[in-house]
Amino acid sequence: MDEMKSLQEKDLKYIWHPCSQMKDYEEFPPIVIKRGEGAYLEDINGKRYLDAVSSWWVNLFGHSNKRINEALYRQANKLEHVIFANFSHEPAIELSERIVNILPEGLNKVFFGDNGSSAVEIALKLSFQYHQQTGKTKKVRFLALTDAYHGETIGALSVGGIDLYSKIYKPLLLDVIRSTGPDCYRCKFNKHRESCSAECFTFIEEDVKKMHEEISAIIVEPLVQCAAGMKIYPPVYLKKLRALCDKYHINLIADEIAVGFGRTGKMFACEHAGISPDIICLSKGLTAGYMPLSLVVMTDEIYNAFYDDYLKMKAFLHSHSYSGNPLGCAVAIESLNIFEDEKILEKNSQKQAYLKNKAEKELLNIPYVGEYRQMGMIGAIELVKDRKTKEPFESEKRVGYNIYKKALKKGVILRPLGNIIYFMPPYVVENKDIDFIVRVCKESINEYFKEI
Repeated sequence: MDEMKSLQEKDLKYIWHPCSQMKDYEEFPPIVIKRGEGAYLEDINGKRYLDAVSSWWVNLFGHSNKRINEALYRQANKLEHVIFANFSHEPAIELSERIVNILPEGLNKVFFGDNGSSAVEIALKLSFQYHQQTGKTKKVRFLALTDAYHGETIGALSVGGIDLYSKIYKPLLLDVIRSTGPDCYRCKFNKHRESCSAECFTFIEEDVKKMHEEISAIIVEPLVQCAAGMKIYPPVYLKKLRALCDKYHINLIADEIAVGFGRTGKMFACEHAGISPDIICLSKGLTAGYMPLSLVVMTDEIYNAFYDDYLKMKAFLHSHSYSGNPLGCAVAIESLNIFEDEKILEKNSQKQAYLKNKAEKELLNIPYVGEYRQMGMIGAIELVKDRKTKEPFESEKRVGYNIYKKALKKGVILRPLGNIIYFMPPYVVENKDIDFIVRVCKESINEYFKEI
């Protein structure tokens, strides 16, 4: 028995993999990865794979990045962890200062969490408690958009809007107000996006007018609803949303867990709209794919509502054992150093233009490609039965999944979202890597549709 097969058998004996139907692994067992370097991963047999999805959107500067490796090593030799209640350390202080300095204006206080879902939980609790402590006691509900994804803990799952993840748990979930969100590919208002003024905003506007007295916060993924299939919408929607929240004294929570740290072409997606949320959630790219860490950053107004004598019990009594972990903070600091030292956003502007041109040239002539859409270093191919009607393929056909398997054999990781194939590569990709990604994607799509 070869080493790969032996390890796969042990894996399947003991491990339950996330976001998977484990029965699929009987025919398609997990690929055991031994090492990574740059944009590539290498399995136990030496086969290389271009990580075109940044290992679930977290890896920014390549696998086994020397600068981050060294920063992690230096910190591990000083301090690996310390309780964060009544104690602090230099990496957490430096990271907080630097994050505040690059975030949209007004976000001044930093709270530490473990991961993206925990950041969303923190943000929801902060908003709820803020209103309770400032006399707006009727504001006990949250509003979120259709097709939203904010994580898979109970609160985060509640504000999510994708049945695939949440339907079975509905008896456990919060009573969330669900407004119809933007869907630019299938827009009912405006077929010419260059003149779009977010006419679809009328849905959320009407809901808020009716129920604003009970809405504590509105949570959104700014500009890209990622798990919904990389659905991209215009900045004007965020501008209108900021004004609406101001009008009705509703907190605006920006979930930038997936879209922050340069993914949309700017450091943070909210910058495209020139707005500041009341609370922002950060994770994934925060530590460039190395360590679990999240930040929730809020305005002074929200922070001050919790500031009082302890006996009045206004404190925010939320904690994680690994809050403010020094290793994660040190990695995040080095990630910010790389952004500055290597002028990453400037370099990415060239790479994202190359990706867009290459993808449109090679993919839009495929009959089943309804649309190629892109924002920054996020690209998505919508596969449809018919371009004119935009009719999607039935979920049971597993179109994206079958194309993903073909691409893996050719050495590219293109994990799908239903009928959507997407590109979200590490920022270290070169033009030749982009050529490889697009070529394999095109070949895999064409081969799949020839077979059915």
